[in-house]
Amino acid sequence: MTLAFYRGLTTAAEPLIRLYLQRRQAAGKEDPERLDERFGLPSRPRPSGPLVWVHGASVGEAVSVLALIDRMLEERPGLNVLVTTGTVTSARLLGQRLPPRAFHQYVPVDRAGWARRFVKHWKPDLALWVESELWPNLIGAIGDAGTPLVLVNARISEASYRRWRRVPFVIRPLLGRFALCLGQDEAQTGRLVDLGAPKTLTLGNLKFAAAPLPVDEATLASMRRAIAGRKAWIAASTHPGEEAMIAAAHRALAKTHPGLLTIIVPRHPDRGAGIAADLAAQGFSVARRSAGQEPAGAGIYVADTMGELGLFYRLAPVAFIGGSLVPHGGHNPLEPAALGAAVLAGPHMHNFSIVAEDMIAAGALLAVASADALAREVGALLDAPARREAAAAAGRRVAEARAHVLAAVLAEIAPWLDQAQRRHANGADDPAGQRARA
Repeated sequence: MTLAFYRGLTTAAEPLIRLYLQRRQAAGKEDPERLDERFGLPSRPRPSGPLVWVHGASVGEAVSVLALIDRMLEERPGLNVLVTTGTVTSARLLGQRLPPRAFHQYVPVDRAGWARRFVKHWKPDLALWVESELWPNLIGAIGDAGTPLVLVNARISEASYRRWRRVPFVIRPLLGRFALCLGQDEAQTGRLVDLGAPKTLTLGNLKFAAAPLPVDEATLASMRRAIAGRKAWIAASTHPGEEAMIAAAHRALAKTHPGLLTIIVPRHPDRGAGIAADLAAQGFSVARRSAGQEPAGAGIYVADTMGELGLFYRLAPVAFIGGSLVPHGGHNPLEPAALGAAVLAGPHMHNFSIVAEDMIAAGALLAVASADALAREVGALLDAPARREAAAAAGRRVAEARAHVLAAVLAEIAPWLDQAQRRHANGADDPAGQRARA
C-alpha cells in the first residue's frame, strides 16, 4: 500500500471513522466534550510565541517526556508546549502533570484534511514525535508545513521492524520526513537506519532520566497513618492475568505476615471494579481507592486511580512491576527504585530489557516467574530491611548513571528551539501578533 493510496483510503473512509469514534465514545474511550479535537478542530487558541508540539500515543510515551517538557519550559520562558495523545487516560494524567505553559489536545485521527487543519491552526515551530507511532497523514502535514520533525526516544519493536521491512516503499518516505531520529539504544537505532532513517543518534532512554513520580504530601501523610504498623508491598501497573497470581502470593504471605497489606495498582484504572469484585468473590478482604474506601481492615487495596503511583510506591518498600508475569513487556523498574523500593519483576521485561538486565546485574532487581516465587521473594524482602535498602540503593545508582540522557536530548534539539525563538523575536510568524496587527 503506497502513501497516496493510504491518503485516499482514509479520506474516503470519513463516515466509517466517525462511526468508529462514536462507538468508542459510547464505550468510554473518547471524551464527548472534546470529540471535535479528534477531527482536528482546536478547543483553544494558539498561544503567541514559539510553540513545540510533542506527540505520544498514550500514558507511557507522555510520561516519558514530562521531564523534557519541564526542562524546555524552564530554560526558555517564552516557549509553549502542545502535547497530544489519543487516549482518555493519558489526557487525564496530563491534566494533572503538565506544568504551566504546556497544555493537552487530543491528536486528530489520521485523515489528511483533519491533519492539515490541525497543523494550520497550531503552526508548531518544532514537532517531537515520541517512540514509534508513525501516522502518515500527520507526518506528511508537518513536513508540508515546513516544520522540523524529530523522533525522540525512538523504539521499533522486533515485530514492528519485521512488518515495516515488508513495505520499504511506505516506511522509507515516512522516516525521510524526520530531520533526526534519537534511538533509545543501539538496537533501535540500527533498525531505524535499516528502515531508511536519514540521520540517527543513540542517546539512551528518556524514561530513565525522569524525575521521581510526584506525590501530594498531605495525602501521603494520611495514608501512612492509615496503614501504620502494617507490612505492605505493591504490585504496580498490573495487567489481566496477573491479579490472580498476586492474590495467590498474598494468600501465601498472609499466613506468615499477619496484617499484611497488598496494594494492586492496575495499569488501566477502569479495571478496578472488576478486579475488586473477582477478589472479593474468592474470599479476600478488598477495598478500592476510587470508591473512597480506606485500606484499614482490608488485605488487598485496589488503587484504581490515575496519577497516584508515586504515592503508593512511597508507601510500600517492596514493589513488583506488572506486565511482566504475562507477555506484555513490563514497565519502568527505575520508578520504584528511585523512591526507595526493592524491585521484583517477572520474565517478560522485553520493553525494558536493557535496564532490567543492568538492574539484575547490580542486585537492584529480582526476577520471579510464578506466584510461589513472588510470595517467597516478597516475604524475604519484607523480613530483611538491610537487603531491601541495598537493592533500592543499587537501583538508584543504575538510574543516576542514565541521568545524562535528558541533557543530551536537549542539546540535540536546541538549534531548532533557538531558531524558533529568533523567528518570533520581532513578532514574525506569530499568530497572536498577526491578529493584533490585522
